[in-house]
Amino acid sequence: MENNDNEEIQNEEAVEEPTAEAVADGGEETTEEAAEEPRELTVEEQLEAAQAEAAKNLEGQQRAMADLANARKRFERQTQQSYTNATIEVVGKLLPVMDDFDRALENVPAEISENSWFEGLGGVMRKMTRILEGINAERIPAVGEVFDPNIHEALSTEPSDEYESGVVTRELQGGYRIGDRVIRPALVYVAE
Repeated sequence: MENNDNEEIQNEEAVEEPTAEAVADGGEETTEEAAEEPRELTVEEQLEAAQAEAAKNLEGQQRAMADLANARKRFERQTQQSYTNATIEVVGKLLPVMDDFDRALENVPAEISENSWFEGLGGVMRKMTRILEGINAERIPAVGEVFDPNIHEALSTEPSDEYESGVVTRELQGGYRIGDRVIRPALVYVAE
């Protein structure tokens, strides 16, 4: 027990007595303790802080608005691209049917060409052509045009008195495009 009493006496001695300066100041805190306590901001300082925070918030809002506008544009572009890709796929599947109609109309025997049901076939062909035009699929011009490897595919060259060298003389199969995108190039013969 004596040990415990000695420890208590030592602990009491360790308690620091207030200095004469602290007593003279009326027990006020030292300058270090005062620095830890936040001081009140002036009106000007509060205004500057509020303006800085408002500018930061405005910048964040503007950035978010720009991100939203960019996302909207990207979505619209992707939607348009998806629509164009789907349209090109459908048109690509319809082109063999158009080719069959072209061949049928070009090679019809004379006795059938007078028949009314044959005129119906011509009507179907015109409807198909209008549908393709409605989705902006257009036939690539070929005969009489200067050969363009971007829209024409040359099968061969042939001598021609009618056309200059490098001009398409015959079209074996029609080509189609939507805008600048070629769905299928025209298969052609080119003058030598």
